[in-house]
Amino acid sequence: MDHEQIMTTSPRRNRTKEHFKSSFIKLIKEKGYHAVTVTDIVDDAAYNRSTFYVHYQDKIDLAEELLATMLQGLEDSVGKPYISGQKVYTAKLNAPSFNIVSYIYEHRDFFELIKYDDTLPGLHTGFPKTILKIYQEQFIFETINHIPVNMDYFKRYTAYGFFGLILNWIQTDFRESQAEFIQEVIDLTKTHIYAVEYVGK
Repeated sequence: MDHEQIMTTSPRRNRTKEHFKSSFIKLIKEKGYHAVTVTDIVDDAAYNRSTFYVHYQDKIDLAEELLATMLQGLEDSVGKPYISGQKVYTAKLNAPSFNIVSYIYEHRDFFELIKYDDTLPGLHTGFPKTILKIYQEQFIFETINHIPVNMDYFKRYTAYGFFGLILNWIQTDFRESQAEFIQEVIDLTKTHIYAVEYVGK
């Protein structure tokens, strides 16, 4: 491993990048994405410009990495409570089945960016698309009474419905606790899904 590779994975490097990301999130909320400059970011994070350019080419590079890592984290969070091939009956659904909700809440500082118009580019479309991708790639659904439906439509309908609930939860500043919110989702899920099988990634 050469010196350059050691640099890319060092905890210090990651910590520096996290500082830039959290300053960036804060500044987007304060003044809107388009108004934020690299100078603003380095001043807020208390680093110099040269340190910023070691990690990122520009603001766009930082924005793209931030979005990609958070949405990838969302995808990866889903499978934690499951083992591949496991079938869960919605009548027995419980809070751990919704690790995705915990992930969103844990990273609420980032996901709150969806409340803003002039926000991280790609978030408004990328967030719901990621939930749909999770439904399409990681799960097999069984409808109540095995009612035959167009499964592609069904997954779109349920994914965007779930996204709508999450969006509302974020926009109301996480008014319900995680447990209350998950219970609402479970109650709704039981009305149209009989069982969910986790197939993994």
